[in-house]
Amino acid sequence: MQRRSTQGVVFVHSCPKALCQHVEWALERVVGAPVSLSWADQPAAHGAFRAEVAWTGVPGTGAKLVAALRQWPMLRFEVTEEASHGNDGERMSYVPGHGVFRAPTSANGDIVVTEQQLRTLAATATSVEAFRHGVDQLLGAAWDADLEVYRYAGDGSQTTWLHQVV
Repeated sequence: MQRRSTQGVVFVHSCPKALCQHVEWALERVVGAPVSLSWADQPAAHGAFRAEVAWTGVPGTGAKLVAALRQWPMLRFEVTEEASHGNDGERMSYVPGHGVFRAPTSANGDIVVTEQQLRTLAATATSVEAFRHGVDQLLGAAWDADLEVYRYAGDGSQTTWLHQVV
């Protein structure tokens, strides 16, 4: 039996120096292989560091990576998982004070809002403003607003590849 595989990226946008090695160990536990990230200063947060790592593994690995990283509530990070046979793609973001945002994604990485989500929102929104606010919630606008400055500060960063041991 052939195991299905997918891939994605972990973006650690903001991490205190004291936690960098702990983040690597957490990723190692998920992928089952040694991890050594190329940490860089995060100009958007004094004293913080950032790193990116591409990964391959079985579907669901992205959610396991999020679970491993969310144990440190001061981190800011995102994990993507590409679509694979029988599985939608996903984007998961973590921001202190907001927790985890998780949404399915299309082939080009856009967040997918389902028909049922839109029907529920249309049926429950009491005003145009409430509808707009509901759409923002479905799209994770609060997470994007917080993370955008950290994403921009990481443009041009080096990416490392992780391969899950199966």
